[in-house]
Formats: sequence, C-alpha cells, structure tokens
Amino acid sequence: MAIPAVTSEERALIKSYLLLTFIHKVFERDCRVIQESGVFKTPQLYVEVVGNGAKQAAILLREVKQEFSRRTIKVYDIRKGNDGIEARYACRGYVGSITILWPSFRKEMMERMRAYLGLHASDPSPGQPHAAASH
Repeated sequence: MAIPAVTSEERALIKSYLLLTFIHKVFERDCRVIQESGVFKTPQLYVEVVGNGAKQAAILLREVKQEFSRRTIKVYDIRKGNDGIEARYACRGYVGSITILWPSFRKEMMERMRAYLGLHASDPSPGQPHAAASH
C-alpha cells in the first residue's frame, strides 16, 4: 500500500514551524540589541513588549512541535538561500522538501510578528500615512 502524500494541513504545519522558528530568533535578537544598544532611555519597556512577542512565538512553536510528534513529522536541513527558505522534512515515512520564497516568507513573518506584538494587521508601516476612511 502506498504512503499517502503529505496533506495541505501538514505542509501548513511545516511552514508554520519554519516561520515561528525564524520569528522567535528575530524577537530574541531584537531583545538583545535593545538591551545592549544604550540608545533607549527605558529599554526594559521595549524588551518587555518584544519579549512578550517572543514568548507568544515560543508557545506556538511548542504547540507545532507537539503536533509534529502526533503526526510523525520531522523537519531537518533548513537552508537560507538567495531565493528563500528551503527545508527538508519527513512525514509519516514520506521525505520531501518545501521552499518559501523571500517575499512571501518576509510578508507572513511581518504579519505574524505584528499579531504576536498585539498590533493590528491593518496598521501602516512606520513612515506610511494612515489610509483615509471612506464614507
């Protein structure tokens, strides 16, 4: 009997794992930079905000890893290339790979990071004006 292909739900879990891994690293790095920069008058406030984002990402990453365990999924050989992120995985005996191009990966990272920091997805990027409300 042939092993069924990886489901879209399993691929979404793998993608989430990759995103959460990178997001957590970025938040942790940003916390260190804020603490060590000497630029902020109240670095502890910013570290707390970014640290809460890191905690949220860590909780979700732990949940994804638990789901990996239940579904017999293992991600290995994660590579950052010029075009994007590539990872090899094993899922229920099936070995495959996933590639996420940088523009898509960065966009989803930013959307998730905003959510983990408690920011609204519709908030403009720094320096961009708010859209005028239409009536």
